[in-house]
This record gives sequence, C-alpha cells and structure tokens, in this order.
Amino acid sequence: MSPAPTPPRFVPTLTEIIRPVPAPMPAPAPENAGAPLAAPAQAAPVAPARALAVSADAQEQMVQRVLQRVDLVLERRLREVVGQLILEHTQTLTPRLREEIEAVVRQSVNQAFLSEAPPPTGGS
Repeated sequence: MSPAPTPPRFVPTLTEIIRPVPAPMPAPAPENAGAPLAAPAQAAPVAPARALAVSADAQEQMVQRVLQRVDLVLERRLREVVGQLILEHTQTLTPRLREEIEAVVRQSVNQAFLSEAPPPTGGS
C-alpha cells in the first residue's frame, strides 16, 4: 500500500486530535439483594448523553475553526488565481488590440490624406 499523498500547501491541516470522551463504566452492583436495580440503570444513560453533548460542542467548535481557516486560505488563493488569470488574458489581448489599433490608425490616416489631397486635374 502506498502512503497517502501530501495535500497541497494551501489546504489546512488539523494538528489537534480530539478523541471522544469515554463513557464512565457503571459501578459494580453491591451484593445487597434488597437494593433496587433500577437506579443504576437510569444513571448510566445520563453520562453518555453529557459526553455526546460535550463531544458535539467540540465538533462544532472544530468545524468553525476549520471553516475560518478555509475561508482565509480560499480568499487569498482566489485573489492570486484571479490576478494571474487577468494578467494572462491581458497579455493575450495586447497583440490583438495592437493590430486593431494599427488598422484603425492606418484607415484614419488614409482618409485624412484623401480628404487633404488636391483633386486630380485633367491636365496635359
């Protein structure tokens, strides 16, 4: 099996490992036969629910932190990429624009010469 590929440098990486809080183990039942068995069974679901709530809060905080980092990185990368695209398109358009401008200038100069030139005379 090959190792996992390294993500691009602009992809945020998580450096903190968050593990779920383990549910506490129920205490062993006392040997008293007269003690009710229902009380410990009711107490056990409360602890996992609290652990799930803490875990859900931790997950939500982690999601928000990652989204903030992604937003910052995405904004910076978009600026870089859009700037590069604009530069490339400008460089591509420059020769075509120069050709069009040259054609318009030639046409204008030719028309100016024709309008300024004296009319041909039908001389000898």
